[in-house]
Amino acid sequence: MKKKLSKTKWLKRSLLIFLCIALVCGALGLCVNWYVKGSTKDQIITFETATTHTDFDCILVLGCGVKEDGSPTLMLKERMDCGIQLYQNKVAPKLLLSGDNGQVEYNEVETMRRLATEQGIPAPDVFLDHAGFSTYESMYRAKEIFQAKKVLIVTQEYHLYRAIYIAEKLGLTAYGVACDT
Repeated sequence: MKKKLSKTKWLKRSLLIFLCIALVCGALGLCVNWYVKGSTKDQIITFETATTHTDFDCILVLGCGVKEDGSPTLMLKERMDCGIQLYQNKVAPKLLLSGDNGQVEYNEVETMRRLATEQGIPAPDVFLDHAGFSTYESMYRAKEIFQAKKVLIVTQEYHLYRAIYIAEKLGLTAYGVACDT
């Protein structure tokens, strides 16, 4: 005859199973993160190292938010300042600015364009990717729409590993400069 589990025992077993699943998922997430970081860390270069290269098709600056008044967030300003300095050091002939412009009242790339042109970058050297809604879309569009083959990605370090990994998996040769100040 089959014995019924008491409600308390059932809850304890369910909790134990849930905790085991959570631990496995957490460990899997850490392993994936470790793999992505390990496989791309050599492609993160310093600003100084980047200035010794001149074979990039473009400097790809990833968007990350604008305020209600259209001014850049601190992180976006850091990215743009770094990308502009790299351009001014002739690391690449073009800037590709990729960000969100999915709503009429929200336009990251226009803010980015304005920052670049205010620093003297000629408009013909600034390309705008208005559909850079995610890192994947920015990398995909850099390759397929803008026909880049070798890019220098500018973003904060925590984001570079994933951006470079995605770019490489999509067939781009990618390096990155971290702009953490």
